[in-house]
Amino acid sequence: MLSKLLIKNYALITHLEIAPHQAFNIITGETGAGKSIMLGAIGLLLGNRADMKALFNTEEKCIVEAWFDVRAYANNLRPIFEAQELDFSEETNIRREISPSGKSRAFVNDTPVTLEVLREIGTQLIDVHSQHDNLMLGDNRFQLRVVDACAGTQAEAFAYQHLYKKYRLAENRYLERQREYQEAQKELDYHKFLLDELEQANLQADEQTQLEAEASLLDNTEEIKAKLHWALGLLGDNEEAALLNGLASAAQALAQIAHIGSPYNELYERLESCRIELADLHGELGRAEEQVEFDPLRLQTVQERLSLLFQLQKKHGVSTVEELLQIQDTLAQKVNQVLNFDDEIQTLAKERDALYQQVVNAATQLSDKRQAVIPQIETELKAFFADLGMPNAVLRVVRQETEPLPDGIDLINFLFSANKGVAPQEIGRVASGGEFSRLMLAIKYILAGHTALPTIIFDEIDTGISGEIALKMGKMMKEMSAKHQVIAISHLHQIAAKGNHHYFVYKDDSAERTISRMKQLSEEERVYEIAQMISGATPSESAILSAKELLAQ
Repeated sequence: MLSKLLIKNYALITHLEIAPHQAFNIITGETGAGKSIMLGAIGLLLGNRADMKALFNTEEKCIVEAWFDVRAYANNLRPIFEAQELDFSEETNIRREISPSGKSRAFVNDTPVTLEVLREIGTQLIDVHSQHDNLMLGDNRFQLRVVDACAGTQAEAFAYQHLYKKYRLAENRYLERQREYQEAQKELDYHKFLLDELEQANLQADEQTQLEAEASLLDNTEEIKAKLHWALGLLGDNEEAALLNGLASAAQALAQIAHIGSPYNELYERLESCRIELADLHGELGRAEEQVEFDPLRLQTVQERLSLLFQLQKKHGVSTVEELLQIQDTLAQKVNQVLNFDDEIQTLAKERDALYQQVVNAATQLSDKRQAVIPQIETELKAFFADLGMPNAVLRVVRQETEPLPDGIDLINFLFSANKGVAPQEIGRVASGGEFSRLMLAIKYILAGHTALPTIIFDEIDTGISGEIALKMGKMMKEMSAKHQVIAISHLHQIAAKGNHHYFVYKDDSAERTISRMKQLSEEERVYEIAQMISGATPSESAILSAKELLAQ
């Protein structure tokens, strides 16, 4: 239950702090005094959109904070907290802050959370019913939730929704891979052509450098051979200009004087060393000349190979064989991916089909339980209609089967008729404002008996109601408060008299700016407020007596 509510700097509220009774709480006040403002603040705790205009003082932040005693609901709430990785506490606190800059922050047990998480937690703690919520009666999803609550299948419905999401993800993965396969299939032939071309080229990582060197050698064979021949002639093959012959003669001459002194011996040794080195070089030049042969066929082969490499590089926009090899690997992966698509798609199809069967089984089991409770709902509501002044009213819960959808295979539609002999039709077409209010209260009453919800707030659900019917509605709210904390904003004295605590909302114009305030009424103040609700601003003695009688009851 809501044990404490704090509202600061919101709309006309500067500071409001209340601790509602655990059972039935009544809120009354003049129109425009601020009753709806409090509901707007509570709406922030349910994840509603924050508006900077809602700040009373735009230089201070707005805080709305609520504390809940949830010991009686721990088993239902703990799994929800665990699913969101939040610490669970039997004294749960939720808070919303709006800064002057417009930034909004939300907390659950002092842990920052997103608005989506706040909404999920908040709606498990408070059920707010405002006048426009009567329109929910015509919403098929709301009608289905009513059936689930009465059938006790909320947990199964939640499990089904989780399973359905898994199935849809599997279906989307399968369709995405199918799309990718179709796109890849269009490019497969082209990629395979490019890959075959590169593979047939039998590329080697370092061949281009070697081929370019060999081509340079083959292309200059005649010049190389001529220069080698000329050098050989100078060293020894040309008798007239043979350098080796001259060195041999010079060395022989120095050899004859080498024994005379060390300077001559050193000169001889150096000259002889040069002669030996040149003789060795002469032999190398000779062998090199013999190996140089012009091979036009080999040159053509090398040039053709280089031409192929250059063509492939130009085609793929690269400049090295190594880059061509990388492209070849990428193309091979793309081709293999397409070739392996069939296996992957089959695997995804099997996964999708298995999940679909699980979805169908879960939906069927869920549907069986929903259908089983429909007659009970119709019977219970029929009994309440009589108590609420609609003895001839009938509500039919019509179920149609659909393909698996996020909520199952059941399409639920409430058909209503308030008059005898008139066939039930969709609620939105036939129910009046007062009938809507009574219908919703009856449904909420039934839901209260089947759900574990700490706090229920009614915002003028008694619109269009008066007299004896109002007394019966007040009695039903009182009975609901035996299991749930109920807070009712009402303009009817018959309902106001049923509360355990009575709060009065009023405007304070004593300062420069109007402020909305709330106070808990004493027994004497309560008598006077209910008397005013009966007969007006200046209640008569009979109105005061009537108020006392209502409270005494």
